[in-house]
Amino acid sequence: MKNGFRPLFFLGLSAAAALSVVVYSGQHAPLEASSHREAPLIADDPLADNTDLYAFRSPDDDSKITIIANYIPLELPQGGPNYNTFGENVRYEIHIKNRPTSTSDDITYRFTFTRVNQDPTTFFNIRLGQQNLKTTYTLEQSLAGAAFTTLVTNGVVPPPNVGPRSITSAAGLGAASYNALMTGAIQTLGNGMKVFCGPTDDPFFVDLGGIFDLGGVRAPGQARDGVARKNTHAIALQIPINMLQKDGKTAAQAVNILDSDFVIGVWASASRPALRTLNTNGTQTHSGSWVQVSRIGMPLTNEVINPIGAKDAWNATTPYAEAAATDDYLSNPELGLYMATGQANGQTYYGAAVPGLSALRIQSASLAGSPGLPAPGFDFRNGAAGLSGLIGNSALNGTALAANAYGPYLLRAGKPRSVDILPIFHTGVPNAIPYQLATGKTARNPLTAGKPFINNFLLANPTAANPGGDMLRLNMAVPVTPRNSADFSSEGLLQAAVLGLTDSRFNASNALQAIPNMDGFPNGRRLEDDVTRIELQAVGGAVLAAIGLFYDDYTASTASPLTPQLLGVVGFNAGVTANDTTLRTTFPFAQTPWSGTNAQRVALAQRSGGLGLQPQVMVAQVYPNPFVAGATIRYETAVRMPITITIVDMMGREIATPVRNKTVSAGVHEYKWEPTRLAAGEYIAVVKTGNTTLQSVHVLHRNE
Repeated sequence: MKNGFRPLFFLGLSAAAALSVVVYSGQHAPLEASSHREAPLIADDPLADNTDLYAFRSPDDDSKITIIANYIPLELPQGGPNYNTFGENVRYEIHIKNRPTSTSDDITYRFTFTRVNQDPTTFFNIRLGQQNLKTTYTLEQSLAGAAFTTLVTNGVVPPPNVGPRSITSAAGLGAASYNALMTGAIQTLGNGMKVFCGPTDDPFFVDLGGIFDLGGVRAPGQARDGVARKNTHAIALQIPINMLQKDGKTAAQAVNILDSDFVIGVWASASRPALRTLNTNGTQTHSGSWVQVSRIGMPLTNEVINPIGAKDAWNATTPYAEAAATDDYLSNPELGLYMATGQANGQTYYGAAVPGLSALRIQSASLAGSPGLPAPGFDFRNGAAGLSGLIGNSALNGTALAANAYGPYLLRAGKPRSVDILPIFHTGVPNAIPYQLATGKTARNPLTAGKPFINNFLLANPTAANPGGDMLRLNMAVPVTPRNSADFSSEGLLQAAVLGLTDSRFNASNALQAIPNMDGFPNGRRLEDDVTRIELQAVGGAVLAAIGLFYDDYTASTASPLTPQLLGVVGFNAGVTANDTTLRTTFPFAQTPWSGTNAQRVALAQRSGGLGLQPQVMVAQVYPNPFVAGATIRYETAVRMPITITIVDMMGREIATPVRNKTVSAGVHEYKWEPTRLAAGEYIAVVKTGNTTLQSVHVLHRNE
């Protein structure tokens, strides 16, 4: 990939000039606010905005790896008449590193797109079998930096899911179903690869409104999935493992399930020409060298790790030239300031001001008083020493923290999370002491051998002064956890750690075993993985506890490391814990995009055929709101179902249950609620079916 620098100037021509020239700055209409819009410049250029990246061993064919790079944040399904699609004059790329000694991509997949109006006489996107903004793609591949070769030409991008008249009627495309269009767009190549490019449901899930309101993490039932019923555009590849493994080996040839030779690093990017010329006839021309404007590896790096002043520069660089400052943001993550209280280490901690994170309190005196370790224990709060006080101690010999190993990179004075958060994001985690589960460690000393559970260590640029770089690292030898297994968990590798510490199937010894969910984030990333929850737990010290650096309420006499503080961290969630629809069981796994016609009032009976969706309330409202004497609770259901409506106060205490387990038919229903002796204040009307909360509405009651 040829990247130029972002020009720092604008070229202006007189008003009488025939055209105007602007240096590329992503001047496009912005979409809704989103965590996906992670940096100021790319927020103005949604077509080039990387939103998410996934890499996992395929559950439908474990001889292959699925990689999905999503672009265009928070697409409104009803966003016509010019619906979103991939941009022209954008290079969308998926980058693979598979050799420990390489200093750049070993494999690059490049996608470019072309759009055509088949019927420019209409304002409709689809009419009478013709589609406007009809998009096709070219896929090219480069190996070890060599010239690109073409793998696919004129690949089909399915149309936006405008609605049934446009998709299935004779007045539109006359397709059998949208699913038929999506399935028909999957390309199977002669080398065993599969390719899909097109709109899908956005599988990411998070309470955007709560979290970005100064860390206002809300409880389940109160939290709102800010990505619910939104679409995105996916570039999906399913690739045989032997095509990604550096020596062409299959997974069956791995020495064991943590074989270092099967680790790959994955990142995705988008680039644009440096110059965009706006012509007076309404056209544009693009020229100049290609400039990288967006990238993604690990989820949420540029959203919540990098401060706003560093975000645009981070998007313009590659993992092979990672700025040293990014290491510092990981070694003292801003989120850590909200997971401790008081003042220490030259820092003021603000945990008391962020009650939603109160279950997450970073270790400040881990293993205090334990024999053979420093009496005060280890402090991992921002600005503290962490394990750096052990530098030069012979206890580090033979570990990853030794001076002749990676100690100079992983042990940094005043940067305590250089020992856990930094390697998770920038180097991967080796199968070496101390990065093994506490199970089987001698006298529970974290600097002794424990139970292996991860090995995705891969330096981005081993020759650089800063060898780390942000990538999604995946060990392809780790077995797939079946999605229908009782052990499958959206908590990924943290759940594997819990099983390895507590489950009798796995905690009897420190022998290497295939623990369920070892194939989950941060060893790659599956579509189901709750990365928001996992990353918050990790910053809260969960990984440190897993390897034996237990929480402050653990003592040498404690029978089990499962102390109340650890259980609180394990039980923490960020309010939204799953996607708002199902996933497909086969490639490309992401679900069909939401229909524009039904975006506001989702016709669930139409959408749920064979997908196993739970019945839902489509719309719930309370009016008037605020109210004095009484309020009407109005809701719409898609199918016949039992409904319960409960009123709770802001502490979650039940105040009233005006509707209890009442079976209603599909349609619109109203209930007039006239409470007596109700104190003025804020309440929540919770609509449920059985034990499942469908929707919650805030209600304000006034006395007059």
